[in-house]
Amino acid sequence: MATAPEFSRLVPLARIGREPLQQDIEASPQEREALARRFDLLSLDRLSAAVVLRRRGPSAILLEARFEAAFTQECIISLEPVAGSVSESFALRYGPPEAASRELELTSEEDAFEPLDGEAIDIGEAVAQELSLALPTAPRLPDAVIEEAAGEKTDDGPFASLRRLVKG
Repeated sequence: MATAPEFSRLVPLARIGREPLQQDIEASPQEREALARRFDLLSLDRLSAAVVLRRRGPSAILLEARFEAAFTQECIISLEPVAGSVSESFALRYGPPEAASRELELTSEEDAFEPLDGEAIDIGEAVAQELSLALPTAPRLPDAVIEEAAGEKTDDGPFASLRRLVKG
């Protein structure tokens, strides 16, 4: 049994007609807290998006979105809080599951493909997944440095102990 997404905003396919359907969404404090746990963030202070859904034929839909987020991560060196923000755009093409095998050969200019597996598209989860891809993988404070171990010489190189044996 799959768990429900933390930031779910279902848009029924029947609502997407000839004209583009625009939705502005924002995560609630509870949703931001749950997403922060999911993405190993100290906090997710803001997550909002403007999403447009367009029909592309009888069985395909194009999702275009722009999202903004403010968050705090842990510095990989000092473990101190590091504030960050992202503002990104993305597009996804939705279509029948049988079209997925044809979509495996995407070029870098093409939008990612997602199979339609129901009667709705979860635009909130799409934004959450793109946020996870946009987060810094190694957050670091600008002045954070790794201290060298006491007494360790860095200029000896990997063969320093062999040199000492040859000299001795």
